[in-house]
Amino acid sequence: MLESSGKSGEMMRCLLLISLLIHSALAQDVGPEEPPPLGEKGGPDEPPQGGGPEEPPQGQKWLTLNGKEPLIVARGGLSGLFPESSNYANSMAKSLSLIGTALYCNLQLTKDSVGICLSNILLDNTTTISTVHPNGEKTYNVNGKEVHGWFALDFTADQLSKLTLTQNIFSRPDQFDEALPISTVEDVLNSKPDQFWLHVPYDAFYNEHKISPAAFVQRQMKVADINFLSSPEIGFLKTIGGKVDKLKTKLIFEFLGPDEIEPTTKQKYSELLKNLGMIKSLAAGILVPKEFIYPVTPNNYLDAPTTLVADAHKEGVEVYAKGFANDQNIPYNYSMDATAEIQQFVDNSDQFSVDGVITDFPPTASEAIACFSHNKDAKPYQGSPLIISRNGASGNYPGCTDLAYQRAVDDGADIIDCTVQMSSDGVAFCLDSIDLNSGTNALTQFMTKSETIPELQPEAGVFSFQLTWEEIQSLKPQLQSPHGPKGDLYRNPANKDAGKLVTLNEFLEFAKKKATTGILIDIENAPYLASKAGLDIVGTVISALKNASLDKQSTQQVMIKSNDTSVLSKFADEKTYKRVFSIKEQVGSAPKQSIDEIKKFADAVTVGKNSVIQSNSFFISGETGIIKELKAANLSVYIHYLKNEFVSLMFDYLSDPMTEIATYAQGFHVDGIVTDFPGTASKYMRCACTDLNPQANIPYPILPIEPGSLLSLLPPEKLAPAAAPLPALEASSIVDPPLPPVAPKKETKPDSDSASGDKPAHAPAPTGKSSALANAANWGVSLVAIMVLSLLSMGN
Repeated sequence: MLESSGKSGEMMRCLLLISLLIHSALAQDVGPEEPPPLGEKGGPDEPPQGGGPEEPPQGQKWLTLNGKEPLIVARGGLSGLFPESSNYANSMAKSLSLIGTALYCNLQLTKDSVGICLSNILLDNTTTISTVHPNGEKTYNVNGKEVHGWFALDFTADQLSKLTLTQNIFSRPDQFDEALPISTVEDVLNSKPDQFWLHVPYDAFYNEHKISPAAFVQRQMKVADINFLSSPEIGFLKTIGGKVDKLKTKLIFEFLGPDEIEPTTKQKYSELLKNLGMIKSLAAGILVPKEFIYPVTPNNYLDAPTTLVADAHKEGVEVYAKGFANDQNIPYNYSMDATAEIQQFVDNSDQFSVDGVITDFPPTASEAIACFSHNKDAKPYQGSPLIISRNGASGNYPGCTDLAYQRAVDDGADIIDCTVQMSSDGVAFCLDSIDLNSGTNALTQFMTKSETIPELQPEAGVFSFQLTWEEIQSLKPQLQSPHGPKGDLYRNPANKDAGKLVTLNEFLEFAKKKATTGILIDIENAPYLASKAGLDIVGTVISALKNASLDKQSTQQVMIKSNDTSVLSKFADEKTYKRVFSIKEQVGSAPKQSIDEIKKFADAVTVGKNSVIQSNSFFISGETGIIKELKAANLSVYIHYLKNEFVSLMFDYLSDPMTEIATYAQGFHVDGIVTDFPGTASKYMRCACTDLNPQANIPYPILPIEPGSLLSLLPPEKLAPAAAPLPALEASSIVDPPLPPVAPKKETKPDSDSASGDKPAHAPAPTGKSSALANAANWGVSLVAIMVLSLLSMGN
C-alpha cells in the first residue's frame, strides 16, 4: 500500500508480518531440527548475495553456474491467482513456495518518487485509475514509442492510494478486482520475503521527467536488502553499478525482444546477446525470455535448444529465464503439465540448467525443482492410488488406439481400460463412445448412416453397430478436445489422427504382454445392443477374457465396470474379477440403503469430480460426504476424470494438475484416479514430496487444498448465488432389470465371424503403419491469517 495510507496501512503491514511469522514458525516443523548455517536456505540472517539456495544433496549436482539449486522468482508474488504484487499475492507466494523464493517487484515511480510495484507502465490496465481519475490520461514517448494512458509519474502517492488493483489476464479470477490496494516497494519489503528482486524497466523515461530510479534504489538500499537488481537499460546498470555492494546485490541485465532497441546503446537486443563479455562487465547475470533458450515453432512445439546458457556460463554469467505461467498455451511437448516445462529448463537431457526462473505460479516451480527434478526411477509411495487410464493416454493420442495404450503403459499406468463397443458383424473393439463421431471421422465417411436414437443419446450419431469392423477399420481415430467433440480447445495436433483402433482381443493380448497391474473393461448399452442390434456384448466380453486365460488367474487384476447392475451380475461367479459400479449422476451423498444395493453387485465405484467438490464461480466452496460414505462401507472409490488443461482446473488448484491429484490422493484418499494423462499422475505418485509427515524433513510437501478456504477471502457480492445441495443417490436408481434376450440378427455376410455367445471375436488382420499397441505452511492457516488481516484493515 502507499505511504500515505496512514494508520490503516501500518495496521495492514503489521498484521501481514504477523501472518508471515506464523508461516515461518510452522515451516520449522518440516525443516531441519537445527537451523541451517548462515548463507544457506532458511539461515537466521540475510541470505547470501543473490540468494544462493541450499547446496544440493550429496551426489546430486545442479548444472547451474554455481552448482546450487535454481532460484525461484515470484513475479508479483502469486500473480497467477491474485492481482500483481498485492498483499494477498505476496503473502501466498511466501507461504506456498519453496523456502528461499524471491519476490519480484516491477518498479514504477509516482510524481513524488514513491516506488510502486506494477509491471505495466500504464496504470489503466491493472488498476481502477480510469474510474477514480477519468481525466488523467496522457501521451508520452516511452523509449521511442508513443504510449497513451494513465502513468504513475502524473500522480502522487496520496492520489494513487485511492486506487485498487484489477486482474488484466482474462484466464485469471476477477473476483479480487477492486478489493486490494497497490503495493509500494516498502510494502513488499515489509512482508519479509526470503529474498527480494527489484526490476527497473524504465530508467531513461523517468529520468527524462526528472525522477531518478537510481536515487530511489539508493534510498531503499539504506533501509533494506535488495538481493537482485535488474534492468533492460545498460545506462541504469552503469549508473548504479558503482553504488551497490555487489556482495549483497546481484546486477542482472534483462533482454527484451530480439528486435527491440536498447535505449542506451541504440542496438537491438539480439546484437547485444552476441557480446556477453561486455554484459559481464556490467552484470552478474542476464534475464531472458524462455524462448531465447528453447525456441518454439509457429505450431507450438519445442525447437532445438540454443547454446545461450552454455555460452553465458562459459563467460561466468548466470542465466535467468522469464515468462513462465501455468495458464497459457505452453508447447505441446509438455502434455499441458507446467511442471514439465520448468523441468525442461533445470533438469534436461541437454545438460544445462538455468540459474533461476521467473514465474507467476511459484508453487508450481517449487514442485518442479524440489520434487520432480533428479527423481528418475523412483517408486510410487506406499498406499498410493491406482493410476487408471481413460482410453489409454488419451491426452496425448487418440483414445483407445494402440499408441494411446502404449503411451499409458510407458507413462506408468497401473490399469489400462477398454470401453467395449460392437461392430455390426460382432467384433468387439475399444472406443469411448458407441457413437463413432466421438473419437473417429465417421461422419465424413458415413454421413448417410447418421441417425438419432433417443435411447442412446439425444444427438444424431453414426453408431458402431451400424458398421462392419472392416468399415470401422477404414476410419481415422481423432484426438478429442478435453471438453468433448464440441470443445474448442485442442490437444497435440501432431497426433490428431495417429494410431489405430484395437479389438478387445488385441487389447487383452497387449495387456498380458506388457504385464500391467490390471485391466478395466467398461460395458455400456448392453440392453439396447441385445434387444435392438442382436449383439451380445456381455457374452463377447466373457468369452474374450476366458480365451485370454484371464478368468482363472490372479496375477493381473481384472475389473468389470458398468452403470448397469444386470451387466455386473453376469460376472458374479468370477471371484477373481473386481466389479465396479459407475455412478454417472451428479450426487452428493450415498445413503445406507443405496450403498447396500451397490454392494450386492459391486466391490468398487467410480464417481465424478463434480459429485465430490462443490464450486462457486470456479472456486471450490466445499466438499460432499460421498467418498467418506462409500469408503466407510468398504467400497473402493475411483475418481474421474482428471485432465491437465488449466481450463479444467478450479482456481484453488493454481492451474496445476499436481495440486488436484494431491487433493484426491492425499486429501480424499481415493483408491484410484482415472486420468487422460497417466504420466502426470505417475510423476506425482513417484515423487518424495508426497510424504506429508512433518518428521520426514521433506523440503516441499505438495499439499492438498482445503475446500472452501480460498473462497473465504472473497466478498459475498463477488460470488454467484449458492447452488442447491446435490441430491442423494437414490436406491431405486441403482438396480436395473435383467438383460433382455439377444434378438435374432440377420447376417449380412454369410462368412462373417460372430463374436457373440461363447465364440470369441476374430478380427481381420490389422492394417496401417502403427503397430505399437506448503511448503509446510498450509492453505488454511495462510488464508485465515490473510482474512483476519483484511477484515481488521477494513475496520480501520
